[in-house]
Amino acid sequence: MDMITTTQALAAFCDKAKAERYVTLDTEFLRERTYWSKLCLIQMALPSHGDTEGEAVLVDPLGADISLEPLYDLFRHTETVKVFHAARQDLEIFFTDAGVFPDPLFDTQVAAMVCGFGEQVGYETLVRKIAKESLDKTSRFTDWSRRPLTPAQQKYAIADVTHLRVIYEYLAKQLEKSGRAPWVEEEVGILTNPETYITRPEDAWLRVKTRTNSGKFLAVVRELARFREGFAQNRNIPRSRIYKDDALLELASTRPQSIDDLNKSRLLLRDARKGEIAEGIITAVREALALPADKHPKIDHDKAQIQVDSALADLLRVLLKAKSAETGVAPKLIASSADLDRIAAGKRDVPALNGWRLQVFGHDALRLAEGKIALTAKNGLVELIEL
Repeated sequence: MDMITTTQALAAFCDKAKAERYVTLDTEFLRERTYWSKLCLIQMALPSHGDTEGEAVLVDPLGADISLEPLYDLFRHTETVKVFHAARQDLEIFFTDAGVFPDPLFDTQVAAMVCGFGEQVGYETLVRKIAKESLDKTSRFTDWSRRPLTPAQQKYAIADVTHLRVIYEYLAKQLEKSGRAPWVEEEVGILTNPETYITRPEDAWLRVKTRTNSGKFLAVVRELARFREGFAQNRNIPRSRIYKDDALLELASTRPQSIDDLNKSRLLLRDARKGEIAEGIITAVREALALPADKHPKIDHDKAQIQVDSALADLLRVLLKAKSAETGVAPKLIASSADLDRIAAGKRDVPALNGWRLQVFGHDALRLAEGKIALTAKNGLVELIEL
């Protein structure tokens, strides 16, 4: 199989792709030792025509003689659909590198959830069920940054886009028959929203789980999380290499003011007790403690203290299962547990009450919450009764 290592060769292949209805793509990357994913390989395949199998190539982004601009130009070419499976991590790489998203985009994992294949269905499952093939997964855990790639690695990588052609064509036809293509487009809109991939250091504290509502405590958590996120981004290292969440919460409780204080920590990594990280921790704590009370972060009490009608929440879960069975759409794609609890608490600003979800589930969920319908079981099925 071809390995593209130059900008010229990549441009030639992308020009061929622009003449096709779609192109399938995948990536291999490493992220264990970095904050940002390191792109190591790109796989691409063109559609087959009759008995002629479409061209499939591997692109080596690590070479000194290649720019990915021809690929990004293909991403902007709206006449060719760019097909991925579980595209989120792939898109994050391209957005971080060039601020570009494939347009139009088709995600076969999202489409499969809409077409009745279950929640977050894996590529291997779709290959088996739709393409009627099996995958050799022996190269799944490999260092994709090492060169040269072995024949087994190349075979494994290219299979991620060749079988994807059959999967895409099948799912696209199913969506056309059911009229649900707009549902997938709505979900893809989330995937291609820049806010999905931007992590702002000042908001990093929102991901730290704590049961404490103290403004002063949360202020220290916020400043420690802000420092950690910024340091990790600037040095391109995992945030856990600086300090983990349990150590962060310990620091927010002990509020160290000196190196001696840091050395009393039970959970802090050795490297965080000295140098730039230690200085950053002490500075973050001091800045947080110096804030006036009106500058402390506040918990969103509307979300934290909603009064959930547990009986109604249970009924909504039954309704969700019934709607999932009726439509063949994965339950978690229709509504999350948090959505159901918020509806049961009288809230209406939830995703399950918008877009295609309103049509599939939301209207009846609201009627159930308002006492306009009831649920009954008949012949093994849940039915709605008008009241």
